[in-house]
Amino acid sequence: MSAGLSASNPAEVVSVKSVPKAAEGTLVSRFGPPLAVFVGFIALWYLYARFILDENGRKTALPYPHQVITSFFGGGADGSQPGQLLSATWLTFVVALAGLLIAIVLGVVFAVMMSQAKWVETSFYPYAIFLQTVPILALVPLIGLLFGFGFTARILVCVIISLFPIITNTLFGLKSAEKSQHELFTLHGADKWTRLTKLQLPASLPAMFTGFQISAGLSVIGAIVGGFFFQRGPKDLGNRILLYSSRLRPGELIAAVILSALLGIAFFQFFGWARTRLTQSWYQGR
Repeated sequence: MSAGLSASNPAEVVSVKSVPKAAEGTLVSRFGPPLAVFVGFIALWYLYARFILDENGRKTALPYPHQVITSFFGGGADGSQPGQLLSATWLTFVVALAGLLIAIVLGVVFAVMMSQAKWVETSFYPYAIFLQTVPILALVPLIGLLFGFGFTARILVCVIISLFPIITNTLFGLKSAEKSQHELFTLHGADKWTRLTKLQLPASLPAMFTGFQISAGLSVIGAIVGGFFFQRGPKDLGNRILLYSSRLRPGELIAAVILSALLGIAFFQFFGWARTRLTQSWYQGR
């Protein structure tokens, strides 16, 4: 009896200890390389800010990373109020989210209509391409003249810049169901609504959420561009970037740019997580 216990206990110990090591290896392989690149980038940033000189022999105006970090939560030497960047980020978040949600609803509805009737696709798809090809910077002044310079105009910029990827990716997904599956639905006498809800929409989820991810970053860009041009009302990140650039405040400027990027990454990661949760049980292409 004791021999059996002594033979089984080491195996149990090995199996128990092997799990944390495997998990530790997974964490290191996943987060180690990006962390190493980040540390190297910060080191080069400090070196550049400390030693690089301009053509006149003066140290460059690039601030140190820790000076940029302080700009996230408090003002600079000019006495700006603490939390300006955080409040500007929140306003940009609200505008970008509202524009993205509207673009998702419109994009999915138009894609579904195009997938159900060829004449709808032929009639409306060229205008979706037009929205994508017209430079948004050329449309922003016109939007301001037509809709004013408040939240409505800023949200509209986000919708315009975010709509096309949602339409194209959702339409591609709706058309991606296999022919054999369509034949099975036809064999069972399924109507268009059943085919759409039971076959086409589930099959379109991976492509649809890829479009959401692309448009998420574009929506943040649209909010920044709108704030950059529409300078009335509360100050968002676009207003702050323009202000810090004109007043030569590189610390706050870099902080605003970083916050803009982090906001876009947060949107992107959220839709990536949602896609995985919805499709992980059957989709193998992620």
